[in-house]
Amino acid sequence: MILRSQGMMVSILLLAVALTSCTTTKGAVSRGIFSSKPSASAAFITALQGGIVGRSGVSLSDSDKQRALEAEYRALEGAAVGQPVVWSGKDVTGKVVAAAPYQVGSQNCRQYTHTLTVDGKETVARGAACRNEDGSWSPLG
Repeated sequence: MILRSQGMMVSILLLAVALTSCTTTKGAVSRGIFSSKPSASAAFITALQGGIVGRSGVSLSDSDKQRALEAEYRALEGAAVGQPVVWSGKDVTGKVVAAAPYQVGSQNCRQYTHTLTVDGKETVARGAACRNEDGSWSPLG
């Protein structure tokens, strides 16, 4: 019975994550399928403060930046160690890979890399972020 209950909880959690994965984009609000409110993940993406993609030196459109930050958030939040979270935009692709979680005080943190490919040229940015009490991630450094 416990296994069945845990399986149901995992299914509900996955559904909740899928329904809240919409985010705010410049000037417009994307909304979840069944919601008239902005998704909670929009605030979580904002908390990344541009993520490591923002410090990569690669110039991206606003929509590509949003895709890149969403990938960073998904990698930090739930990707298995070494599992790439891949995204693509206009003339750019990206891959975010998070390392094993570690503790800094009471916070869970992860190092991660973000590989961007523009016009066949790869740029790799590295960084770390720690998870806040509200579920958002703040970059270190």
